[in-house]
Amino acid sequence: MIPINKVKQVRPSSPVFSGLLYALVTMAIGTVVTSLILFSTSMQESSLLGYAYGIHALSLFVGGLTAGRRSETRGWYHGGLLGLLYSTIIFIVAFLAYDAGFSKQTLILLGLTFASGAIGGIIGVNARR
Repeated sequence: MIPINKVKQVRPSSPVFSGLLYALVTMAIGTVVTSLILFSTSMQESSLLGYAYGIHALSLFVGGLTAGRRSETRGWYHGGLLGLLYSTIIFIVAFLAYDAGFSKQTLILLGLTFASGAIGGIIGVNARR
């Protein structure tokens, strides 16, 4: 048997891919927590759009931090690219699952994810030093 310290660890080499994994995990956790809060309290579903934007912004910030730390340079670029990739994936899922088209909310989400990812990438690069 190989000792645990001799086994190679599997880590994504691309900063954008690793940031995307962290962002998707954060989004899943935020979605579960929000749905539990919605279920257990008297929170109205009409305010859910604001919470959804908050979850997306937080998850992209965490993903941007990860991408910035892994890239070590150009954090805004990697974080912004992560935001564009993330919003494209969300748009494709919404289009295929709910037949949602391109709208004003899509543009808001695109701008929010780009900005959150870029800010997270900037802070991630500077937190590395």
